[in-house]
Amino acid sequence: MNLITKNIVRFFVVVLIQSLVLNQIELGFGIHFMLQPLLIMMLPFELSVVWMMLFAFLSGFVMDIFANTYGLSASAMIMMAFARPSIFKMFSPREGYDPLKEPNISDMGTNWFLTVFSLLVAIHHFWYFLIEIFSFSDFLFVLQNTVLSGFTTIVISLLAQTFMIERAKTK
Repeated sequence: MNLITKNIVRFFVVVLIQSLVLNQIELGFGIHFMLQPLLIMMLPFELSVVWMMLFAFLSGFVMDIFANTYGLSASAMIMMAFARPSIFKMFSPREGYDPLKEPNISDMGTNWFLTVFSLLVAIHHFWYFLIEIFSFSDFLFVLQNTVLSGFTTIVISLLAQTFMIERAKTK
């Protein structure tokens, strides 16, 4: 499948899952299930920052429309897209990234994926909840939401990665 087509399909699948399923689940304790950070993580290595931030805005804007969050998702996705090249550079292999590989578990390994994705999710979630609460007096609540929601986001993303890898192997 073409790279552009693959990312468009991912976009629609993640938006549908996020808006129709995950946004409807409420556990309390500040836990929010978010799958949309996986969209930015899985973009190609060689994609320019401008295109990545444009895609982040578009995906965040669509999520804001469905979730009625007035720009929270868009701003958090743009922040994550802005930080992604720096995080990727910190954890790049000595010989650089292979342009034929994707930033996922199967191509880059579990350790690399968990480390990089955890940092990006922490940035995304911290920004999201800081803007949502918009008060430094509730800083511990922001951290609680970031940690708990970050953990659930990573678990859901790992499950999604496992499903995609198993599906690709069966084809």
